[in-house]
Amino acid sequence: MSAPTHTRPHPATRAGADSRLPWWALALPTLAFVALLVLILNPSDAQAATGDPVITHLLERARQLMAR
Repeated sequence: MSAPTHTRPHPATRAGADSRLPWWALALPTLAFVALLVLILNPSDAQAATGDPVITHLLERARQLMAR
């Protein structure tokens, strides 16, 4: 009496949608980063913003460079 042989299962195929991120998975972190960057570059909106003049000057210079 012979034993039944088992065939190897076929490897799973990669589906295109499984390996790609949805559009919002990149858009939301980017939007959050830009919003935080805008808040940092515009410290006059903060109520208790009493920063070091060197840092304030550096942030103002960065804002001017980005506005160009």
